[in-house]
Amino acid sequence: MSKSLQAIRGMNDILPEQTPLWRYFEATVATLLDGYGYRQIRMPIVEATELFKRSIGEVTDIVEKEMYTFDDRNGDSLTLRPEGTASCVRAVLEHGITGGGQVQKLWYNGPMFRHERPQKGRYRQFHQIGVEVFNLAGPDIDAELIVLTWRLWGLLGLRDVVKLELNSLGTSEARGRYRDALVEFLSARLEQLDADSIRRLATNPLRILDSKVAQTQALLNDAPKLADYLDDASLVHFEGLKARLDAAGIPYVINPKLVRGLDYYGKTVFEWVTDQLGAQGTVCAGGRYDVLVEQMGGKPTAGVGFAMGIERLVLLIESLELVPAELARQVDLYCCAFGEPAELAALTLAETLRDRLPGLRLQVNAGAGSFKSQLKKADKSGALFALVLGEDELAQRVIGCKPLRGQGEQQTIAWDALPAHLAANLKQSVE
Repeated sequence: MSKSLQAIRGMNDILPEQTPLWRYFEATVATLLDGYGYRQIRMPIVEATELFKRSIGEVTDIVEKEMYTFDDRNGDSLTLRPEGTASCVRAVLEHGITGGGQVQKLWYNGPMFRHERPQKGRYRQFHQIGVEVFNLAGPDIDAELIVLTWRLWGLLGLRDVVKLELNSLGTSEARGRYRDALVEFLSARLEQLDADSIRRLATNPLRILDSKVAQTQALLNDAPKLADYLDDASLVHFEGLKARLDAAGIPYVINPKLVRGLDYYGKTVFEWVTDQLGAQGTVCAGGRYDVLVEQMGGKPTAGVGFAMGIERLVLLIESLELVPAELARQVDLYCCAFGEPAELAALTLAETLRDRLPGLRLQVNAGAGSFKSQLKKADKSGALFALVLGEDELAQRVIGCKPLRGQGEQQTIAWDALPAHLAANLKQSVE
């Protein structure tokens, strides 16, 4: 195939063999969020470029180097969304759904776009599930977000391989005082800084705390500590969060260098990290952004949220061999029909079974080869049973029911008795 007709580097197809795990993960998260009272919102993937410059910050790596930005036919600058929070804030402001102090607990699911160097677990088109809460200012909602993610890790079998890291960034005034102290400390030691940290010193110095350069990290051990500059209200908020996590029995570590890569965060920030994915160890991250709504033109509105990367979590589930066995099964029943009269009967019989057994996954493969080849296809599908319908069965209004998993013998079942027979035997086979 011509290279020009292949997928763009870092933007990957999700093939039919992979989508069952994606759907399982997404359904697990959706059911969990429903149980906590969150409602789904869907935003467009293209927004005005100014939205992200105002919210994320013009001197962040995302805005400076990573956004997919273009001018449309009207000359307007548009950007494929690099993250979901700014789009969600724009949506709630545009539609006025947080006005009058209305509490909104929202979630979304979809693709994001960043022009980065593609590697395992980091792609140029990637998918996130995000959660945003508005008009709740206390540490209890921060704790709820962490508690529900802890519950998710339990549902997925991941609790033993993820770790919660916490920090408080304080108010913008507190960060300003700390930023001045950090810049003064590092400016006196420029010869010990890597080139990227020197660049950030003039634009976004707090991101130096997140440097991956060992020499820079060693230097930071003697640098001023953000915790020493926090305001009283932020300290009280952070202690309240820790008390709630302690009460819920959720383990955590304080990471004083955790700052996140977006300008709008303040007070609580957190990350769930794992050592099972190499360098791409963050699987879920978020925090508070109490100034963002006002910064984007709205009234002062408390905000907090998180996002989790679907690709990384799917990869983690696969690498730990935690994929539920039933996901390998495409269908429950595979109907093999031979001859046109049997093919017509199989079509109507299949619809009857779907009516009587909601949720049944039944594939009819009429006229698709010999008996032997159809049974091979039935076995390859992962079906629990093959239904066999030929001229003889049609004449007697019966059907062969052949187990494909286990040692049972093929049985001949009357059409009228088939729904009840399948209901009982499919349940036993799954158990």
